[in-house]
Amino acid sequence: MARSMSLKLACVVVLCLLVDAPLAQGAISYDQVKSSLLPCVGYVRGNNARPAPPNYCKGIRSLKSAARIRLDRQAACKCIKSLAADISDINYGVAAGLPGQCNVHIPYKISPSIDCKRVK
Repeated sequence: MARSMSLKLACVVVLCLLVDAPLAQGAISYDQVKSSLLPCVGYVRGNNARPAPPNYCKGIRSLKSAARIRLDRQAACKCIKSLAADISDINYGVAAGLPGQCNVHIPYKISPSIDCKRVK
């Protein structure tokens, strides 16, 4: 009887973990990050000294407001890092400065070496 109860309890615990797992991954998706930042791709290629156009800042602001919790910020960081790696000729100095030009503070620097697990 005790063994049966232990098995049932173990099954309930595993079921709870499986049901809760998607929530722990954050609400921000790769596609959301990509669509928010797609207008900025041309800007981060090369040496842009001009101010960031408003539509670039709109995407950055919407992404910032969507990343309210730590898991969301980490997910966004991973997506940004992945997207940046896929952009040929990206100027990481320009990319890192883009949030600041839009008066948006993000808790990490856009860089190929960022450790997104350390984002708070």
